[in-house]
Amino acid sequence: MVQAREHLYVVKDEHILGGEPIIEGTRTSVRAIALTWRMGVFPEEIPQGLPHLTLAQVFDALSYYSNHRDEINAYN
Repeated sequence: MVQAREHLYVVKDEHILGGEPIIEGTRTSVRAIALTWRMGVFPEEIPQGLPHLTLAQVFDALSYYSNHRDEINAYN
């Protein structure tokens, strides 16, 4: 049976950043993407500064942040 994931690109790995949500296959945290966005950078511009990310990954991270603000803000 296939188990659906809430977010396609966001995962937690206890061995990477202490289990903080990251973009799968990277060490880029949802927190870093959310902080960049909160500083006024448009989502479409974030991959310019983090070229290893796709726009789909950025939007998924922001969606995760929207659904889990308290969790992500606790990492600050």
